[in-house]
Amino acid sequence: MTEHEHVRVAVVGCGFGGLGAAVRLRREGITDFVVLERAGSVGGTWRDNSYPGCACDVPSHLYSFSFAPNPDWPRAFSGQEHIRAYLEHVTDVFRLRPHLRFDSEVTRMSWNPERLCWDIETSGGRLSADVVVSATGPLSEPRIPGIPGLDSFPGTVFHSARWDHDYDLTGKRVAMVGTGASAIQIVPSVQPKVGHLTLFQRTPAWVLPRVDRPISGAERWLHRQLPFTARVRRGVLWGIRELQVQAFTKHPGELGFVEQLARRNMARAIKDPALRAKLTPDYRIGCKRILLSSEYYPALAQPNVDVVASGLSEVRGSTVVAADGSTADVDAIIFGTGFHVTDMPIAERVVGAEGHTLAEVWKGGMEALRGACVAGFPNWISIIGPNTGLGNSSMVLMIESQLNYLADFLRTLDVLGGRAALDARPSAVRAWNHRVQERMKRTVWNTGGCTSWYLDASGRNTTIWPGTTSEFRRATRHVDLTEYDVLRVPAGRPAKVAS
Repeated sequence: MTEHEHVRVAVVGCGFGGLGAAVRLRREGITDFVVLERAGSVGGTWRDNSYPGCACDVPSHLYSFSFAPNPDWPRAFSGQEHIRAYLEHVTDVFRLRPHLRFDSEVTRMSWNPERLCWDIETSGGRLSADVVVSATGPLSEPRIPGIPGLDSFPGTVFHSARWDHDYDLTGKRVAMVGTGASAIQIVPSVQPKVGHLTLFQRTPAWVLPRVDRPISGAERWLHRQLPFTARVRRGVLWGIRELQVQAFTKHPGELGFVEQLARRNMARAIKDPALRAKLTPDYRIGCKRILLSSEYYPALAQPNVDVVASGLSEVRGSTVVAADGSTADVDAIIFGTGFHVTDMPIAERVVGAEGHTLAEVWKGGMEALRGACVAGFPNWISIIGPNTGLGNSSMVLMIESQLNYLADFLRTLDVLGGRAALDARPSAVRAWNHRVQERMKRTVWNTGGCTSWYLDASGRNTTIWPGTTSEFRRATRHVDLTEYDVLRVPAGRPAKVAS
């Protein structure tokens, strides 16, 4: 990266969001862009999460770009290695590699009001950009709770998203902290090899069977020869999930039938009534993320597994202590405790027009116009921004909607001509988020009786979109100029970019 390089667009992040943005820019005829990535390869969360059993809980044909279908998915639900390989394939097919800047972690980006551009500092050098697309993703920064005594633990400690592949778990006494989407894949993968597994569960999860199977050679042949069959498959998977949304967003009381399915799934594997009681949630299904596994409960029923219905509260030497006072001696602690979702660390590094960081602006809760733009941060667009998450479908659908919005944002700047910037009006941001939060009030995520990672520190749901993916696509099809202030280079100032 050369000193003072200037590009039209700088994309931050190399996962689904960043690569999707890069493809869309190329398709819009824009080639003056870079993709900044802190790591040394593409993949985002599917590069970082390589723990045993790591896989997606959205069907493969739906968890992929509509413009880059993959007829050769080997399973109904893909494993991490297949999704990462898919993203590498997309990078090559769309010739994105010349635009990628690896080992370039963004340390600061600040709005330059005199030149109407973003000044960006990275670990690989400095540059500036007319527009920034932030695609760092909500699942990029692991969260490890502050446990007293953890620093003095003599054994091995790591987070599920930073798996220590050099550490052999065979015969070891292992503490698994957390029972979320990662933990329920890790537990059945490591249970057969560890000496003993102690699972710390603050809140039990609703777990449905994972209806996974290999995709046959005949099916893959059909999808290759007749691509419309793969589109039909994707459409059916999408349609089913669109129909389910009503139960989550408007009629949570209808979810009782699904709870019965989950209870039956548990009863088949867990015969011990005491263990079954520990594992049965006391909140409505869907309030927290519904998990899919046919192997989790059978693993918990094995004699070398203990379920502690309490969080980890303290570490004393090699002894882990639960909040209920129970103890266990362990050789390793694995945290499956999620990510910084409602307090994205990138926000500390983004400085807007008023000199405030995005973190300061968001200290009362994240909000953005149509999940993308924040008042006071001109020409800055987030992919997978506030309230764009999904509780039951594919995030790739939401990403593609936001890419539509990005494309129209750039077209609008072209129409305005000259050096111009668009800054979301505070009134438009407030109006959009008021509508989102009003719709949120009756959803299962707010009424289901649980505390989830969807909620921020003040209990507001700043993560999930309270509607269908079709509604979001309509809402992000075009940029409405009445929701923005148009900024121009101040009179008498040179419009040139620093050399």
